[in-house]
Amino acid sequence: MSAPPLKKPTVTEREARQVAEAAREQDWRKPSFGKELFLGRFRLDLIHPHPLPTDEAVRRGEQFLTKLRTFCETQVDGALIEREARIPDEVINGLKELGALGMKIDPKYGGLGLTQVYYNKALALVGSASPAVGVLLSAHQSIGVPQPLKLFGTPEQKQHFLPRCARTDISAFLLTEPDVGSDPARLATSAVPDGDDYVLDGVKLWTTNGVVADLLVVMARVPKSEGHRGGITAFVVEADSPGITVENRNAFMGLRGIENGVTRFHQVRVPAANRIGPEGVGLKIALTTLNTGRLSLPASCVAAGKWSLKIAREWSAAREQWGRPIAHHEAVGAKISFIAATTFALEAVLDLSSQMADEDRNDIRIEGALAKLIASELGWRMADELVQIRGGRGFETAASLAARGEKAVPAEQVLRDLRINRIFEGSTEIMHLLIAREAVDAHLSVAGDLIDPDKSLQDKARAGANAGVFYAKWLPKLVAGPGQLPSSYAEFKHEVDLSPHLRHVERHSRKLARSTFYAMSRWQGRMETKQAFLGRIVDIGAELFAMSAACVRAELLRSRGENGREAYQLADAFCRQSRIRVDELFSRLWSNTDDVDGKVVKGVMAGTYEWLEHGIVDPSGDGPWIADTTPGPSEHANVHRRIR
Repeated sequence: MSAPPLKKPTVTEREARQVAEAAREQDWRKPSFGKELFLGRFRLDLIHPHPLPTDEAVRRGEQFLTKLRTFCETQVDGALIEREARIPDEVINGLKELGALGMKIDPKYGGLGLTQVYYNKALALVGSASPAVGVLLSAHQSIGVPQPLKLFGTPEQKQHFLPRCARTDISAFLLTEPDVGSDPARLATSAVPDGDDYVLDGVKLWTTNGVVADLLVVMARVPKSEGHRGGITAFVVEADSPGITVENRNAFMGLRGIENGVTRFHQVRVPAANRIGPEGVGLKIALTTLNTGRLSLPASCVAAGKWSLKIAREWSAAREQWGRPIAHHEAVGAKISFIAATTFALEAVLDLSSQMADEDRNDIRIEGALAKLIASELGWRMADELVQIRGGRGFETAASLAARGEKAVPAEQVLRDLRINRIFEGSTEIMHLLIAREAVDAHLSVAGDLIDPDKSLQDKARAGANAGVFYAKWLPKLVAGPGQLPSSYAEFKHEVDLSPHLRHVERHSRKLARSTFYAMSRWQGRMETKQAFLGRIVDIGAELFAMSAACVRAELLRSRGENGREAYQLADAFCRQSRIRVDELFSRLWSNTDDVDGKVVKGVMAGTYEWLEHGIVDPSGDGPWIADTTPGPSEHANVHRRIR
């Protein structure tokens, strides 16, 4: 007889951090450009010469892109999807026939076996036709059933599920709950062992693809009992299992065609054979899956940047103001330059990170996270600048523009569609914390016990000795480096000279490491509470990574005779723009309003400034801030639909 479902766990902040820490990949078995960058070691050799896909990978990828482009141009009506807030079934079935559901799945399971590089190129292409279609394919393959099984599944699970995922079955990833976002220690969905099954109870929120999914990856908490270690565990669940109800199809400000819902589990039986990995490692599976899964978001941002550049160029040539095209006015020209340079850099970051993921010779957990972070932030800004360049037409919908006889340019839609990328798969704020934790890992490895209040004096003494040895070797290396030599990185000096930018990256990598060390020395155990400071540290690292990627990509294109001169110009422009942002971020490390902001927040939460809210009408409707998720049978009609 099955045990009762788990009660919603109550955890302290420290316990929550311990759960997240336990789910991290603890070891660095391969070199990491990002990790070295934060340690003040600019390892250009890890990314230059730029790694390249094999000839066979290129042939297979380009062949599929040709078919996909034809499909997108003839079968995908982005305006229709936006208008009706739904992807037509025939479009999804066409993607299945094309093999698009299996882009990343090994051919031996019926997939196309594309590399990460070409998978992202495909997502960018289809996402430019309709972002909703891009999300459907990405959620299915980047974080849905195929990726966790590829990394952690048994041979039997792969043989059983992957052929379905490659051709017919859509999958979804279910982690978030109404009261649980980036704090998985409070996960309430339970999976209680019962014989050869587990019995699932709980509610999952924002289940992208969940409304139409055939297969689900579900994270649930197994109670600890005899023979069961318990903990957060991953399962593959058939979406039509008895007891599963999709209670609502959610609607959003953007991505109107995505099939995102609320899914309730009531006494859902799942065979133990469908458990992915051992009990208790579900969160680690989720985080590891996201290491490369996050690269799908930069793909959509790069696509949006390319389209924004095209529209900005065409519109700014056609629109005249004060006797000349608006592109020739400096205020508009600066925006166009930002879009062009940033698109080049983001594509460089995406392709470099993806190729490193394909080769599997580097640990890219930091690079993938940095790519997601900087692409989502700068991608949103590019779309915002396009709306500004378009003026009133940028705020007007494509349908309205067409109705009055003008080109139907969906600039405002792209702005709405891109906004979620700053939240999807780890919000910017959470990404800052995740990356910061990885960035200071070397410090915590040697000196973490010094600032851990739970450690004994003996442990602290041992840590102090280890830290002394580490810092005696490390700190002197932060004083000087190749960035101070005018002849460094001379291979990047051509008609346009990129070597000063790489010297800048090397110098500021060391400065970044010194700043991090000083902050840890100053705040010690309170360092984890300095989230604004850590966010700026990570943003600096992201800019330095993007500058490095842009220069390496420009040199690659020059060496291959592919628009090299123009690539150098774009890389130079991006690096100059990025260096200004880096300088500002460094100045804000120590000159900021963090303390006064904290005082204001305390006042706001205490009601001290409540008078400031007077004079308005709140248009919000009634209801609780967070929906009730008490386990039990559903009281809603099931809106789940299968596409066949």
